[in-house]
Amino acid sequence: MIILGIDPGSRKAGYALIDVQGKKISYIASGVLKYDHVDEFLERLGMIYQTCDELMNRYQPDEVSVEALIYVKSVDALSKLAQARGAMIAAFSRTRLGKIYEYAPNAVKSSVTGHGHADKDAINKAMTMMFGKLTFKTSDESDALAIAVCHALNRNMKLRLMGKTV
Repeated sequence: MIILGIDPGSRKAGYALIDVQGKKISYIASGVLKYDHVDEFLERLGMIYQTCDELMNRYQPDEVSVEALIYVKSVDALSKLAQARGAMIAAFSRTRLGKIYEYAPNAVKSSVTGHGHADKDAINKAMTMMFGKLTFKTSDESDALAIAVCHALNRNMKLRLMGKTV
């Protein structure tokens, strides 16, 4: 089973793909989608949708895991993040409706490091311990990998809570 993990953002977003076979988790690919070169926010939303749709077509993941909204100080930043996340989920829903899952940032950190308030360095270290020497362009990329791993580790419990057959 291929899982796509997404660390959403309105200027850049991290993505990572893993393959889960039983208890074995293998790294496939990861990267950063950049949107900050598009000044007009509404145009950026279209680009966000398009790049996420292209990710789905390229890798054909079975399930998608997305980080839930985080607390930000600026209402404007939260609004833009929510809209960007909505564009992403809309793109994923075209082919994976019912196969999209979200995880709170603290749940992701706790799943991969054992501590819900772990910092970016701890997440990066946990991912390199799990998958070997990986070089991440930004913390968005390592966070996306952590989100995918969190889903792999918690999916059976999440599916049972949702009333779905495991």
